[in-house]
This record gives sequence, structure tokens and C-alpha cells, in this order.
Amino acid sequence: MRVIAGTARSIPLIAPAGIDTRPTTDKIKETLFNMINFDLPDSVFVDLYSGSGAIGIEAISRGAKHAYFVDNSRKCADVIKANLSKCRFTDQATMITRDAKDSLFMINDNPDIIFMDPPYEQNCEYEIMEVLLRSGLCGKDTLIIIESKIDRDFSDITNLGYTIIKEKKYKNNKHTFFNIS
Repeated sequence: MRVIAGTARSIPLIAPAGIDTRPTTDKIKETLFNMINFDLPDSVFVDLYSGSGAIGIEAISRGAKHAYFVDNSRKCADVIKANLSKCRFTDQATMITRDAKDSLFMINDNPDIIFMDPPYEQNCEYEIMEVLLRSGLCGKDTLIIIESKIDRDFSDITNLGYTIIKEKKYKNNKHTFFNIS
């Protein structure tokens, strides 16, 4: 696992030990960032369920001015801090070691992009999207991206007032892009 492009290009990243995290593959990460590349410069990026921090670090490397990393695991937080230090991005990052729902009320900026890759078996996307609405963090221009199993149906989330902008399917998973209607 490495940073693909930008100022930290080719820097290898470490992943948390064990099987609790699923790092996004370099190929999928590259496809994702090619789709949002023009939205990144000077943006505020939120990486929910950060794991290793690779997605948020890629965002900073490609021009995001600040990224929030949210993971409730101390082990993941330590790995993210090490990866941020390795890439020299600690000044552009805020680490929040709390539950994703609670953390949304701790973000001090209005994010431009929110990326979430929750554990697939938790099916917590609806609850997070509901809290996002209550938090006031999202505006009509906020892009929200959810990484999920390929067969996950998000019609329940559209009932909250979100619109699916696009969906990119891979072999076993997908990225679904939302904004507020």
C-alpha cells in the first residue's frame, strides 16, 4: 500500500495488523481519486472509518488543504499518525479517535468531501447519513462517498433527502456518490 500521486507519491504506508481493516486496493483508490481529482484542491476532506488513513492521506497528497481522520480504534489511530508523520502531513490533519457518529459533531470545518468505508457487516450507512444531516456539516455542494459491498442497496438513504450522483462498481465492492437534494 502506497500513496499513488501528488506530493507524497510512492511513499509506502503501513496498515493496522490483523483482519479488522480492509485497505482499499491501489487500483480502486486510483480510480476513485481520478473521479474526484478536480474537487480536491484546497478542499476539506473527512475520512470516516479511516483504518490506515490511506484515503485521507491520498487526498492531502493531491491537494486537500486539511483532512479529518476518524476511527475509534487506538491501534488504527496510531497507524494513521505514523503514516501522516511519514508523509509530513501532520499539520494538515486532525485525528479523532471516537465513534463515527460522535465525531461528526467534533469537526470544525464544513467539509467538501466526506468518504466513509465502514465495516460492511455493520450496515451503519443509513445511521451515519442521518447524523450527517443533523450535524449541519453538509451543504448542497458536499460530496459524500460510501464504499460498500457491491450489492448494497442505498434506496433507504435517498429517502433521507440524498441524491445518488453516480456509482462505480468494481469486482466485489462499489463507490456510491451522494449529495443533498
